[in-house]
Amino acid sequence: MNQSSSKNSPFRGAGGSAIVIGAGIVGLATARALAIRGYKVTIFDRNEKAIGASIRNFGMIWPIGQATGPLYERAMLSRSIWKEVCTEAKIWHDEVGSLHLAYSRDELEVITEYTEANRQYRDCSQLTSRQALQKSPAVNANGLKGALWSSEEMIVEPRVAIGQIAKYLAEKYDVEFYWNTAISQINYPKVTSGNSSWEADEIFVCSGADFETLYPELFKQADITKCKLQMMRLVSQPDGWRIGPALCGGLSMIHYPGFQAAPSLPALRKRYEEQYANYLEWGIHVMVSQNGGGELTIGDSHEYGLVHDPFDKGFINNLITAYLYTFANFKDWKLLQSWHGIYPKMTSGETELIIEPTPGVTIINGLGGNGMTLSFGLCEEYILKKVGG
Repeated sequence: MNQSSSKNSPFRGAGGSAIVIGAGIVGLATARALAIRGYKVTIFDRNEKAIGASIRNFGMIWPIGQATGPLYERAMLSRSIWKEVCTEAKIWHDEVGSLHLAYSRDELEVITEYTEANRQYRDCSQLTSRQALQKSPAVNANGLKGALWSSEEMIVEPRVAIGQIAKYLAEKYDVEFYWNTAISQINYPKVTSGNSSWEADEIFVCSGADFETLYPELFKQADITKCKLQMMRLVSQPDGWRIGPALCGGLSMIHYPGFQAAPSLPALRKRYEEQYANYLEWGIHVMVSQNGGGELTIGDSHEYGLVHDPFDKGFINNLITAYLYTFANFKDWKLLQSWHGIYPKMTSGETELIIEPTPGVTIINGLGGNGMTLSFGLCEEYILKKVGG
């Protein structure tokens, strides 16, 4: 849903001022796109640091999940920005790529079709079981029939990286941060928190799942909801052991739009609906990534609604772990911690929500589970379209 209108926007170009509400990945990406074009940017966040969905994820920059075309190009643009920022700010990142593993003929067929459809657009290939085992010592060899290899996926540690990006923006671009400051009202050009107020030429609302506070009437009209996902982390693997690429089971192929290029995907989905009905009921597909300290992040599930139970469901975590055992072998499976995240999700099939409720105010939201992968690209495209440069 995109209700922006360039002819009504009062963007003033380089030298203007901007306020960004929200210090998650969307807010940081917006701030960066403005700051590199000469804007003086101020970011407000209701907490002392970002604690929402932006830090509660795999840390995957995941082009393979996007359908070939504009969204894939956006994902690759995001990836290039991530790499630039991580390199300049000395943020840990690992360009490990990904493996989707096949243990049945229909899974392998989807991989074959995907590779044939995308070989000329992406750096991907189909691997034999032997080649897949050479890519990662963590792959379960029992029954393995082959794999899809993609070199384009990159891992960051979101719990650390999001805070480091904020520090980087402050140091390099003089972005000013007001933490523990909840903006409760906007009357352009003014934003208000308690008895204090600030003004700017441009105001961006990047509030993530907290979309009821500002412009609640617009969000009530929008096709947007919230998604709760459960995740876990396993302990650091001994002796510096690394899994290499991020690993995915077959369920991930029916989760991501990128695989819709495979004509046999509906047949695979139908089989999963019978064999893994409880997994699909709770939106479970299973992946694993490894951070710089050797810990393994695993998940996840997807429950949709505006209000969610604050208590996690143990059986969901058990389902995730049981499926993970079918395609992965680790040195140490000890559970370190579990948690859930909540992110905004469009129900209409749109990939983001961009609204200009009044000239000078822009809402950017609704990226769903693609925030880490698409935010830098989306905000770069949007700000570039508005101001150039």
